[in-house]
Amino acid sequence: MMSSEAKPQLEGLSSSQPSVVELPIETSPTGNKLQQWFNRLDEKTGLEARGIERVPESLRHPRVTSGSYVQMFLIWFSINCTANNMTVGILGPVAYGLGLTDAIVCCLFGTILGAICTGYISSFGPKSGLRTLVIARYTMGYWPSKLCVLLNLVIEIGYGLIDCLVAGLILSAVNGAGLSVVVGIIITAIITWVVATFGIRWFHTFERYVWIPTVLILFILIGSAGPKFDPKTPSSSTGAALHGARVSYLFLCASGPLGWSPAAADFYSYYPVKTSRGMVVAMTAFGITSGKLLIEFLGIGLGSGLTLNADWATAFGHSPGHLIAEGFAPLGTFGKFCATILALCVAANNIPGVYAAALNWQMLGRYTALVPRPVWSTVTCIIFTVCAVAGREYLFSIFLNFLALIGYWTIIWVAMMFEDEFIFRRKTGYDWSGWDDKNSLPVGYAALVAFIMGWVGAILCMYQTYFTGPIAAMAAGGTDLGLPVGMAWAAIVYFPLRHLELKFVGR
Repeated sequence: MMSSEAKPQLEGLSSSQPSVVELPIETSPTGNKLQQWFNRLDEKTGLEARGIERVPESLRHPRVTSGSYVQMFLIWFSINCTANNMTVGILGPVAYGLGLTDAIVCCLFGTILGAICTGYISSFGPKSGLRTLVIARYTMGYWPSKLCVLLNLVIEIGYGLIDCLVAGLILSAVNGAGLSVVVGIIITAIITWVVATFGIRWFHTFERYVWIPTVLILFILIGSAGPKFDPKTPSSSTGAALHGARVSYLFLCASGPLGWSPAAADFYSYYPVKTSRGMVVAMTAFGITSGKLLIEFLGIGLGSGLTLNADWATAFGHSPGHLIAEGFAPLGTFGKFCATILALCVAANNIPGVYAAALNWQMLGRYTALVPRPVWSTVTCIIFTVCAVAGREYLFSIFLNFLALIGYWTIIWVAMMFEDEFIFRRKTGYDWSGWDDKNSLPVGYAALVAFIMGWVGAILCMYQTYFTGPIAAMAAGGTDLGLPVGMAWAAIVYFPLRHLELKFVGR
């Protein structure tokens, strides 16, 4: 039954509304006392109590307007147009030795590739009314899908740590001795916790507007730091080594958007079934691409200017956050104000990760599912805040490297999802009502073996500071081919094994 709070929210939607979309929130049907307390809190404050349960069609938007699609674009633009993503741009000139033009072109096509994959996964949200890694059960199987859940928890907590560190470093650089990195980390974590804990309605509202100050400040940064960018110096390598650097950086830029694929459908589960799938894919991909390219192109510019500007090189020696703050230095006090706002807006990238992680905790098992989503969002924030504070001197570099490895699994899973839908479910489709029925979901033998083989391919072809695979070492002296090879190996193995699984197991 629909609660008294949900009815007016559904009825309040009209085609005359702009991009503002009120989300109908229904309390979770779970009956334990803690969940009942959060259900009452939902009715009084609007805090989202629902967890991983499927959202029935009666509780979703009654229809989709043009404003609904604009909202899709805005949330993804806001999520990705944040200062932490500037570090990806900086790596182009600094870590790969690419010139400004080379880095921009590789960043462009890598981002588009990753964004399209995430757009595809996001389109399952309106179709199913389910959260992303619950949908993964239909390809991976009930038990093997929990491996994806664990990997995604590591990603979300790790990126939460990095987001807080980047924001803390910028705030510390702006305020000098007046504000420690620890205080900056805690401030960012608190903003993240408040919005993520209150849930989907607060998340959509926050992301709808937070891009405005971010974009204004980024244009100020262009004016302040742009004259010091270096468009003339070419890439440092030539021949095969240059091709290897370009390919490696292209796939690094693809990894960022791909990292959102295990959460992409979470934010659309309240949209109606008749939502245009093509528009969902397009708005998601366009939002991710636009947001990432604006911020990462600026990062590439800052990285290109390090060799020409001693002050920038000194700042970068402290941290990427200090480099970003130094870009505002010509503006004096006003520049410090701009850097502060940019740091606080990093929460826009952290909030959806915490929201998704809270749902992932519930997917781990029967007992974790009994713990309400707001509790898990609190636990997630505490974990990455403690890690960020305790290991702020060294965990930043460790997690950047570790998350690059963990990110390989997403494209392996996306490839199998694509195969499953367009080959094996082309005629049968999906029975979304069986999302929690182990006996109707695939066993997952084929997907698990293909997943492992994809990982083997990724490891053999990865090129990271801590490990170089034997195949990667043979390609132009070192080229990261982990993403395409991992995807290809998984897709090749999954096809025949799934045929056998359906023939002998039947599901």
